[in-house]
Amino acid sequence: MPKIKTRRAAAKRLRRTGSGKFRSHHAGARHIATSKSTKRKRGLRKATTIAKADQRRVDRMIPY
Repeated sequence: MPKIKTRRAAAKRLRRTGSGKFRSHHAGARHIATSKSTKRKRGLRKATTIAKADQRRVDRMIPY
């Protein structure tokens, strides 16, 4: 059986944790920051885990 190709776009945006979950950055942190509160912007800086509903799909994108 041939090896599965990794989706390079997903590999650049996500990384796997030790427990097998995926870490990613928050959306909405790039521009139009003046309308967002300081607390909100500070929270957007931190990485987050992807939703459980997306876990299976991302697992196929990044098999190794």
